[in-house]
Amino acid sequence: MRRPERFAVALKEEISEVVGFELDDPRLEMVTVTDVEVASDLRDVKVFVIISGSEDEIDKALTTLRHASTFVRQQVALNLDLRHAPHINFVRDTAEENASRISDILDDLTAKGEINKEDIGEK
Repeated sequence: MRRPERFAVALKEEISEVVGFELDDPRLEMVTVTDVEVASDLRDVKVFVIISGSEDEIDKALTTLRHASTFVRQQVALNLDLRHAPHINFVRDTAEENASRISDILDDLTAKGEINKEDIGEK
């Protein structure tokens, strides 16, 4: 594993801990860190999060996370003993939402009899 990839794994674990347990904000209760991408120079990190709730609640939670990014950066630097902590950018992860939406559409088409489960590879 290359250094940025190992660093991304450590960051994901630590950021998940900080967001889940150290940020005491009710808007962040339904936030899950799904992935972390580290730039090749290790200076910037893109943190993908899934947030449950309405669009308004998601927007508020994402704004809160972006405001808390400095605190998260400081905590990560302390906990991982980093001299230079990367800048953290929180981004909404829509991959699972898209997969769920596609699954719902396929279930609806199957229920209407427009496609068979065998056609989509299900048994």
